[in-house]
Amino acid sequence: MNLTISRSRKPAADVDAYIAAAPAAAQPQLRELRAMIRSEAPHATEKMSYGIPFYEYGERPNTFQSRLIYFAAQKNHIAVYPAGEGKGLEQYLTERSTLRFPLDERLPMSKLRALVRARVKERDNGGNAKPPRAGSRRSGSTR
Repeated sequence: MNLTISRSRKPAADVDAYIAAAPAAAQPQLRELRAMIRSEAPHATEKMSYGIPFYEYGERPNTFQSRLIYFAAQKNHIAVYPAGEGKGLEQYLTERSTLRFPLDERLPMSKLRALVRARVKERDNGGNAKPPRAGSRRSGSTR
């Protein structure tokens, strides 16, 4: 992942702080994206890593295989990593497994929803994703 973290700003402690510090134009879309991810992956744990929000889902926490999806606000776009196949999202696919959505366009939520569902299904079918106990969703830091 090629992520740029501003040296002039202290990384956000949690997802709420990250969204609050994002460009004003991106905040509503980030909130919508976050709500959708939580809806489609209710057993995922919300965390911060590399200075951006990510969702962990799997029975082996803190491993590459448990990382479900990341998102980030950039100056002119919202990025989502890793995209996987990203069916129907090819026009937004830039670097290896990175989706970039211009801030002046609405996010294609139905396609992003399908992407998150597919990633959850991959984890479930791979046998490495068991939902954590109820009430375990919380913000944290893995860095």
